[in-house]
Amino acid sequence: MKSHRLFSALGSAIIAGLALLPATAAAWGPLGHRVTADIAERNVSGDTRAKIRLILGDELLEEASTWPDEERSNPDPFFGTTAAPWHYVTLPDGREVDDLLHPEEGDAATALERFTATLHDPAASREQKALALRFIVHIVSDLHNPLHVGDGTDRGGNDVVVAWFDDPAPKNLHWVWDEGMLLRQQLSWTEYTARLERRLSPEEIIAWWDADPDTWIAESAALRTRIYPDRSAERGMGTQESPVRLSWQYLYDWRPTVEQRLQQGGVRVAAYLDDMFAGIEAETLQAD
Repeated sequence: MKSHRLFSALGSAIIAGLALLPATAAAWGPLGHRVTADIAERNVSGDTRAKIRLILGDELLEEASTWPDEERSNPDPFFGTTAAPWHYVTLPDGREVDDLLHPEEGDAATALERFTATLHDPAASREQKALALRFIVHIVSDLHNPLHVGDGTDRGGNDVVVAWFDDPAPKNLHWVWDEGMLLRQQLSWTEYTARLERRLSPEEIIAWWDADPDTWIAESAALRTRIYPDRSAERGMGTQESPVRLSWQYLYDWRPTVEQRLQQGGVRVAAYLDDMFAGIEAETLQAD
């Protein structure tokens, strides 16, 4: 991975390009991110766990996982503008992962490379390493949400308006996958983690242990092509005037997939961190 220092100012092209990118919402919401981080925490090696603590101190990995989204309210333009495209990638239908569209302002894949390089950089401060680690945990989780591998046409489902059960407020398909199906279970993140971890078999952990982002992106892209409800132009579906109504059938069809992606995301966060920290000496992480 190419190593370079982070957070140099990016030009006005960032702002102009945001409207063309697939999504602006935060994958999984805080519930989903905490679940994947907790699953990861349970599956990382002891060496990785210790190195995480060297960087984050008493901050839990679950807390770190939601930090990049929480900082979007920070008035610093780094969080609201520069980092906004780093939560997703764009892969048009029919293209392979090698054909990802990498905009000038970056995306989740290039940001993951940058932040990983920061952790390997002995000149990076502990503050920079902490920021990098928080983003890495967050991004790996993001890439397991199918709508964070957008096709470049509807902002990752944000433009597909839906009516969710009997909620009078209009929603969008991206929100349904971020939060709607998870919140419907009325579980805390610790309860949800316990449920999913209990159902996670050793065989699945072995099969899913993969630190290659191309694998996760390809899986999400394949799912993305199947999860859209009927929104044909002829019927005018998926608009403010005619939202797609989603209820029990959609929840029944897709909640198992949402939960599997959370399990896989947790396993892959662990796999990525183990792989990354194996090549970093403790002294590098303690340098300031």
